[in-house]
Amino acid sequence: MPKRATGTIMTGIGLDRDHSIPLHRQLYEGLREAILTRRLMPGARLPSTRTLAIELGISRYTVMDAFRQLLVEGYLEGKVGAGTHVTRTLPEDVLRPSLPATSVPSYPREQRLPSQRSAAQMVLDWPTMLPRFDEPHHSRAFQVGSPALEAFPGDLWGQLVARYGRQMSAAMRGYLHPAGYMPLRQAIAAYLATARGVHCTAEQVIVVNGSQQGITLTAQVLLNPGEAVWMEDPGYFGAKGALLGAGVRLVPVPIDAEGLDVETGKARCPEARLAFVTPAHQCPLGMTMSLQRRLALLEWAQEAGAWIIEDDYDSEYRYVGRPLAALQGLDTAGRVIYAGTFSKVLFPALRLGYLVVPHDVIDAFIAARLFADMHAALLEQAVVAEFITAGHFARHIRRMRLLYAERQAALIEAAQQLPDWLAVRPAEAGMHVLGWLPAGSDDQAIAQLAAQHGVTTLPLSRCCMEPSAQRALLLGYTAVPIPAIQAGVDRLVTAFSRVQMGH
Repeated sequence: MPKRATGTIMTGIGLDRDHSIPLHRQLYEGLREAILTRRLMPGARLPSTRTLAIELGISRYTVMDAFRQLLVEGYLEGKVGAGTHVTRTLPEDVLRPSLPATSVPSYPREQRLPSQRSAAQMVLDWPTMLPRFDEPHHSRAFQVGSPALEAFPGDLWGQLVARYGRQMSAAMRGYLHPAGYMPLRQAIAAYLATARGVHCTAEQVIVVNGSQQGITLTAQVLLNPGEAVWMEDPGYFGAKGALLGAGVRLVPVPIDAEGLDVETGKARCPEARLAFVTPAHQCPLGMTMSLQRRLALLEWAQEAGAWIIEDDYDSEYRYVGRPLAALQGLDTAGRVIYAGTFSKVLFPALRLGYLVVPHDVIDAFIAARLFADMHAALLEQAVVAEFITAGHFARHIRRMRLLYAERQAALIEAAQQLPDWLAVRPAEAGMHVLGWLPAGSDDQAIAQLAAQHGVTTLPLSRCCMEPSAQRALLLGYTAVPIPAIQAGVDRLVTAFSRVQMGH
């Protein structure tokens, strides 16, 4: 039986094949920098040379050359049967220089004034496009956004919960720091640095109860009621609800093949105070924001004194190629608020997410977190921290990536039964595919008809703010076993056979 892949996910290390510097030297420099800046913590286990070569799309010999040099210089240590780890004691010559505490620069504090709005000013205006939660059907074809809950390592999780429950001291049963359990913040910072190319320290990580709360907190801290926010159109309806609940004015900005159309946003509302984007995997259309657009968005934010929320909700699940590193890693002016969640990679009921915020607004975010609900539950935070640092998290992601690729392939194959009604195309990443309907179709009516036949879909029009000629159904596959995928398609065939398409 082949060994299971373990160790830190390292896809955030950038390699340039067109550069004059050899790949093995680029990898060496990237790993060395991650070790010196503590993005790779002492004792952290690295993936095997074979696993890392596959993740980075390079030769195993290239990885072995970089590892060999780092071992010789004392940055790594390896033992037979125990893998390769970051050394716990760095070489003396690298301890002499005065290393900066963080690679993230500081910025003028006068540009970081939090908003003056209070909780009493909040106007809750939840949009009608929010889904119902009375009958969640998490494993029903084709529920969008739900992970494969049956594949989660529940026994292992239960053991960790029981152990931490027994070991909690009296001091740990009191109030926590509002920003969260420090070992978890450290684990998140280390993971983001190596897997997503995020530049941050643990102090910049704020643990929240899901990304929805993170978006709300961001609006409370950085915006005043009535201020304008660029919103991807179509976009994530959950973010729309959170931002509308904060009393801001949403400005729809269209999406094209390169992501958010920055020039259109500037033309429609140059005075906007914030932009909400999903650059790694646009929700719901699925494209990756191009590097040119990312730089243009960052340039606008810096010049306008505006902010960007980067929602990196499911970047772990990419099946073709390698994703661009996070937008936050390109930010040199401290304008990006990075939001992540464990709902998609662990399980939704956990209700844990995180923000990475610029240094200048850390105190403002901590104050907002304090008055929101004090802090997230300690037991869950402690278990997730252990789950990450012990290597279970990286192993689980790799297993789910393979499982989800298989389920997507099964859905694409089964959907060939629907060529005249629904054009389903493969997706390079994410947890759903789009089924495109003929022009003139009513995707909401078709989704209701599918529901009557026991199939859950999300009509694309519910994600749109402006009228659009695009009509499609979002089909989630990650929570659906392969036999249920085929059964779901069979029910769609029955439903579509009763529809007069094109009317």
